[in-house]
Amino acid sequence: MAVPRQLPNAITIVRILCAPIFLWMLLADDGADVALRWWAAVLFIVAIATDGIDGYLARRYEIVTDLGKLLDPIADKALTGVAFVGLSILGELPWWITIVVLIREIGITVYRFIVVNDHVLAAAWMGKLKTVAQAVALSLALLPLVTLTDSSIWQSVIWWANVLTMTAAVVLTIASGIDYLASELRAARARRRP
Repeated sequence: MAVPRQLPNAITIVRILCAPIFLWMLLADDGADVALRWWAAVLFIVAIATDGIDGYLARRYEIVTDLGKLLDPIADKALTGVAFVGLSILGELPWWITIVVLIREIGITVYRFIVVNDHVLAAAWMGKLKTVAQAVALSLALLPLVTLTDSSIWQSVIWWANVLTMTAAVVLTIASGIDYLASELRAARARRRP
């Protein structure tokens, strides 16, 4: 089966375009509309899950492009970035978490654009793990699971699950940023050697 060469990039672009739609759904009615909240969470989960599809197609059919390597992390950052911001606007996530995550994400993205003429900074294993951790933490935070139960025990379990997954996501976000910087410094030193 032949796959159109630009299909993976088209999927990635659709994922980027989902970000503002998701944010609107999340913030509509100040987050009080439970149905829209469910739809926003589902859109986020589907959009972030398709990250694996575009990458799989590109590798499977050997149609990996530099544009795809550049756009794919941007799609992830657009989706997760607006989710962090949206949750903070709604008062469900402390702003300091969003700021730390956005500094790392925007910093690495800007750096990618700075070095794009020299080399493409593709996602490393820790960056991919960070994206998975953020996707899981944000999915749990976005799903209005507490509306499904009146049990204080289950609400407590949901709260702790959110805290633990978000903590893991933030730790991996910081660690992967440090890993990128260390890798780039090592690579720069290696390029300077004769």
